[in-house]
Amino acid sequence: MTDAVTFVPLGAAGLRALTAGDLAEASRVTGFDLPEEYLEHTWLWELRLAQVEREPADEEWVAWIVARADDGTVIGRSGFHGRPDADGMVELSYSVIPEYQRRGYATAMLTHIVAAARESPDVRVLRASINPDNTASLATLAKFPFVHVGDQMDEIDGLELVFDLAVAD
Repeated sequence: MTDAVTFVPLGAAGLRALTAGDLAEASRVTGFDLPEEYLEHTWLWELRLAQVEREPADEEWVAWIVARADDGTVIGRSGFHGRPDADGMVELSYSVIPEYQRRGYATAMLTHIVAAARESPDVRVLRASINPDNTASLATLAKFPFVHVGDQMDEIDGLELVFDLAVAD
């Protein structure tokens, strides 16, 4: 199923359009028919745009469109929280649009993310932080050899369980 999805960066232009609430422009500059669901996450796009403007090297790491490979239908979003830190750790992010959930797309997305992390010479550890009540994400993550390494309090999401996966020696 990994070949069922494709990942394309939103890029700074796509992020700018989404922060302005202009879905038509974001769709035009990305080449994808972005769903209305994308407009529900303006806070995320504002956060990522500010990050990319502050740290241009993060642009290729954050805010990806996830679409079905066969017909280009956008089924979610993904990315990392930024480029790898000095220790080679990068934190993943992914979300499946509700109407496409429970079809294997989250597993396909996570498979793709793990493969991308393993292919990057700068990544040694892939991190996931998940709300303990998010049983679907916890079940998806359990399909991979992530190890629970602790808990953290996120200022936006509250309590999170932190999992790491070594992707390089």
